Amino acid sequence: MIKGLMLAGAVALAPLAVVAAPASGDHPPPFKIEHPSTQYPGEEEVDAYKHDPANAGTTPFEGDRMWKAFHEQAGVDHVVDETVDLSLADPRISDIFKSHDMVRLRRTLKEQFCYILGGGCAYSGRDMKAVHKDMGLQNADFNALVEHLQIAMDHEKIGFRDQNRFLAKLAPMQRTTVER
Repeated sequence: MIKGLMLAGAVALAPLAVVAAPASGDHPPPFKIEHPSTQYPGEEEVDAYKHDPANAGTTPFEGDRMWKAFHEQAGVDHVVDETVDLSLADPRISDIFKSHDMVRLRRTLKEQFCYILGGGCAYSGRDMKAVHKDMGLQNADFNALVEHLQIAMDHEKIGFRDQNRFLAKLAPMQRTTVER
């Protein structure tokens, strides 16, 4: 639950029926949401909440140029998994992540990124303010997460201009996630 951006809403997600795309690595596969009813195996149960595309924190890019720039689902999977792995290993913010459902976090971040990048995914997580409520996130936490995201995007060989466009979409979330 990426402490700073906590982009995906990993804390409380309503049960969902999902269709899994091909899995990559040891991480859960990306999902397309069919309708609320079940949750992914390994996810903790959460209270129900209103599903709304606005919960993703921003609107998606138009067209598929950004989706392709991120190498579609495989690229998004790599970026999210590396960002989470780096955050779990970073003593500055690791405790924030370790206390959350990593299965749900990875899944909802992949959904969120896919949605924002124009990949056609539905975002099933809660809104950014609710997800990060009472976490006590600071600007330094948010910045550490962005560092990890940039490293992951570099490793995925996403162009600098496209990285900046994506970060510009995510940046306003800092106002709703940072509490102090």
